[in-house]
Amino acid sequence: MPTEPLPITGHDLDPTAQAVRYELTTVHFTLPNTDRAIAGIEPWVRAPDAGGEFLGCWTGEHGPLGRAYVLRSFDDDAALAAERARAARARHPFGAGEHLTDLTMCGFAPFPFVPRVIPGEFGRVYEIRDYHLVPGGLPDTIEGWRQRLPGRHVIDPVTVVMYALDGPARIVHIWPFQGLDERVAIRADLVEAGKWPPPGGPENILRGDSVMAWPTTFSPLH
Repeated sequence: MPTEPLPITGHDLDPTAQAVRYELTTVHFTLPNTDRAIAGIEPWVRAPDAGGEFLGCWTGEHGPLGRAYVLRSFDDDAALAAERARAARARHPFGAGEHLTDLTMCGFAPFPFVPRVIPGEFGRVYEIRDYHLVPGGLPDTIEGWRQRLPGRHVIDPVTVVMYALDGPARIVHIWPFQGLDERVAIRADLVEAGKWPPPGGPENILRGDSVMAWPTTFSPLH
């Protein structure tokens, strides 16, 4: 089981790597039904007719409660679309059944220099950080991250940073940590050393949200 992420150099990857697509799904449920709601997620994403690769499943503890976050990867747009159609036709998508109160599925593309996510043991807690950008702010955001992420990745490896394929302009980045104190200390050290944030990044953020989430027992990323 990998414990070290793939390197990030800032150079664009080959077209096949850039064609990878991600789906981040938020499964909503009431708190008393947490265990019952998430029990069907793994069978759903590993069903014989399911597409893509199941990468991670987390439940939020700091941020909105009553939610699970599911990350999957697909080889290209067509594979993502096919799996999205399977969910649309299902009476009980993601196996939550009558416990499901809402469902949000969002498609993403990785930044062109960010390698494909690999499952493994990387952290006990993950931060899912969501930035809504100003219209037209994505190109400068990508170039700023290209400059700074390779250096940060050595100290504080990222799971993925990706941009939305539809809806408002936004990016989502996911980071593993051993604990909350480590997350706060690492970010403070990076800022003090001038290694973060990326140039042009904050200027393009309209709004930011952050969820601290713990991997479920069946999550390939943990």
